[in-house]
Amino acid sequence: MQKLFALLFIAVICLSSCSSRKKGISGGQARRNNNSIKKGNADAANYQSYTSLAYIDRFKDIAIQEMNQNGIPASITLAQGLFESGSGNSELARYANNHFGIKCTSDWKGRSYYKDDDNKNDCFRVYDNPEDSFRDHSAFLKRKNYAKLFELDRNDYEGWARGLKQAGYATNPKYPELLINVIVKYNLDQYDRPEGQIAKIKREDRVLTQINNNIGKATTDSIPQTKPDDKIYTVKTGDTLYNISKRFGITVDELKGLNSIPDDHISIGQKLVVVK
Repeated sequence: MQKLFALLFIAVICLSSCSSRKKGISGGQARRNNNSIKKGNADAANYQSYTSLAYIDRFKDIAIQEMNQNGIPASITLAQGLFESGSGNSELARYANNHFGIKCTSDWKGRSYYKDDDNKNDCFRVYDNPEDSFRDHSAFLKRKNYAKLFELDRNDYEGWARGLKQAGYATNPKYPELLINVIVKYNLDQYDRPEGQIAKIKREDRVLTQINNNIGKATTDSIPQTKPDDKIYTVKTGDTLYNISKRFGITVDELKGLNSIPDDHISIGQKLVVVK
C-alpha cells in the first residue's frame, strides 16, 4: 500500500511539473526571461498610464496608416487595441509593447514574453516599440481565414467586427458587440475613410496577393534555426536555455551538458557551447 501511495505521489508531481516542460519552458525560465525583457525596456521604467482618450490620441496615426495600407478600418484597430491592452496599460503592452495579445506562432522569429493565458506560460510576441505591434497586427490578419475581410470597405467597421469573430479571432460570442460599443463610445469611426472603387480594387489585389503568397509557406518553429559560424554563442537579453536550444537545434539537456550548467540559470554575456 505504501508503494502504491508513493507511485501516486510521484505521478501527481510529474503532472504538475511535466506540464510546464510539455509547454517548452519552466516557470523559472519564464520568470528569468520576462525579467530580462523588463530590464531591457527602458520606456517601461518611466511608463505613464494611459486614459482611453490619451491612448486614442497616441495611436490614431499608426491606425490610420495601417488602414490606408491594408484596408483595416482604423476604428477596428483602435478598438481592438483599447480592448486587448486595457488602453495600453496591460502587462503585455507595458513590457512587451504587445497591444493585441498576439501569441508566438510557428513563423515568429522575435523575442518572447511568457504569461498564463489559455495555458500556463503561453508565449507572446515582444516588439521593439508599440508601432511595430500595430504593424504586426495587420500582418497577422493577412492569413487565409481572414482573407474575405479585406474585400469589405475599409470604413465598414460593423462588417469587420462580425467578420473577425466568424474568422476565429476571438472566442467570446459578444466580441463584435464589444468592439462596436467601443467604437461608438469614443467615436472612432471618425478616423475611418472611404475609398474609391478603383483604389479599393488595387488595394484588394495587393493585399489578397500577399495573403495568397503566405499560404503554404513552410514553418518549423517559433525560434529560427540558426547555423552558427563557430561553436560559441553569447547570451543576449531575453535569451533562455529553451530559446537557445531551439535556435541551434539541440535539446535543453544537451545544452546544459555541453556547458556543465547545473540549473536553468544563464546570464547576459555568458559564452555557451552550442554545437555537439
